[in-house]
Amino acid sequence: MSDLRQEFIAFSVEAEVLRFGEFTTKAGRLSPYFFNAGLFHDGATLGQLAQFYAQTLLDSGVEFDMLFGPAYKGITLASATSVALAGKGRNTSFAYNRKEAKDHGEGGTIVGAKLAGKVVIVDDVISAGTSVRESVDMIRAAGAEPVAVLIALDRMERSGKDGALSAHSAVQQVAQEFGIPVISIANLDDLFGYLSGATADPRLSQHKEAVAAYRSRYGV
Repeated sequence: MSDLRQEFIAFSVEAEVLRFGEFTTKAGRLSPYFFNAGLFHDGATLGQLAQFYAQTLLDSGVEFDMLFGPAYKGITLASATSVALAGKGRNTSFAYNRKEAKDHGEGGTIVGAKLAGKVVIVDDVISAGTSVRESVDMIRAAGAEPVAVLIALDRMERSGKDGALSAHSAVQQVAQEFGIPVISIANLDDLFGYLSGATADPRLSQHKEAVAAYRSRYGV
């Protein structure tokens, strides 16, 4: 596990954005952990989160011209990442969409810079891939090219229901469907490595077995 990934997991736990216990996912599964990027809701934590996004994107080597944030969480994430990139010497424009078209003023559903060139979609996680598909459609309709999806945490979790689980995760399906990479700051393997590591809080290491069982059942 890279230092950046380890730092991100530790940061998420400390900010209580990554929590352990029993949580019901959108798929109706009982998960031993839950990641909610919406809880990065103050200036300090959002600024630090944006640094992780920006550095991960730069380290990926993906060529890009601008960022796109799907409503709603992606709006904050894309704009904050753009600020962080500028601080690293890479001034990058960004845009985002409205859920409903505006019929006055500038109108339309896209706010911010004009969609053009190579575009990176910035979001928190990929569950069903719906927001990514909608984003890809909007970007291509504008004549621009989606080149990657940048997320915080890849759950590395197979889609579908018990007895009919997909061979691939939602992240893998998105990558295959659109032929673009999905870049994550960290993933489930990094999370498990953190719980297994010597630096893990003893209060957290007690969740290791539950996470391992969940990964064995649903992981790719």
